[in-house]
Amino acid sequence: MSRTPAVPGPYAPPEPARTLTVVSADGARLHVEEHGPEDAPAVVLAHGWTCSTAFWAAQIRDLAAGHRVIAYDQRGHGRSPASPACTTEALADDLEAVLARTLAPGEKAVIAGHSMGGMTVMAAAGRPGFREHAAAVLLCSTGSSRLVAESRVVPLRAGRVRTWLTGRVLGSRAPLGPVTPMAKSVLKYATMGAGCAPDRVEACARIVHACPRAVRHAWSQVLATLDLDHGVRRLTVPTAVLCGTSDRLTPPVHARALAAALPHCLGVTELTGVGHMTPVEAPETVTGRIRELVGTYVTGADPVRIKEGA
Repeated sequence: MSRTPAVPGPYAPPEPARTLTVVSADGARLHVEEHGPEDAPAVVLAHGWTCSTAFWAAQIRDLAAGHRVIAYDQRGHGRSPASPACTTEALADDLEAVLARTLAPGEKAVIAGHSMGGMTVMAAAGRPGFREHAAAVLLCSTGSSRLVAESRVVPLRAGRVRTWLTGRVLGSRAPLGPVTPMAKSVLKYATMGAGCAPDRVEACARIVHACPRAVRHAWSQVLATLDLDHGVRRLTVPTAVLCGTSDRLTPPVHARALAAALPHCLGVTELTGVGHMTPVEAPETVTGRIRELVGTYVTGADPVRIKEGA
């Protein structure tokens, strides 16, 4: 089981109102947190590769006053034990299990996924349990296929050499070690925009370095061969897409491809100068988008509906 990251200051993980363990289809145990009033409109947060519920700290703090925020650790991440099953089907099983355990029959929620969390949503898109509970979706900094080929982490021209080197870098078994100034510089280059504040870089570094290297490697192999294009076409609920223009891991080409393939896309928000870690780098924008989706598709209280194609 991975450690809980010691994230300092305003990015420290909020204390949950309730915690529970959800058992997935294959018996994998998932750590789940609930924040906010039990009778408030629901938001479900799925984090990405090498992260944990701590990654959503800013969204949880802002939303919990008027929403029931449900965040869970993907298998092997945070407080969820590692599992030998590392597949997109397992990710879909886990999300379905969390929705079934935390939401009442027929209860609707906005589901937000970042990076591998967005891929989790795509993998689950055709599942009955997902369709029962998903009112709308926010996909942040994610893609459905060709992740290694499109990545710009290695500063070379696109082609076979860059793809091979990128696969080696992202799939490395090497330990990340302590959070040093050099480690933070490397992480910032690979995953964040050049103007990202040092405290946000620090927070992300502590979260990522807390992920065990065996877990990091196992899921890197899944992402290297990812093909969820079929899942995008099955994602029929209203879906907003958000990305950073300086994202090297999942460049904006992915967001635009998602927008073109989604049956009910609400448009793409491209954040200038922001990298891959959008919920940490641009927390107000991500949180605001979630609020809009809840107001439009869950409570119906937002008088200004999200414009499609905006």
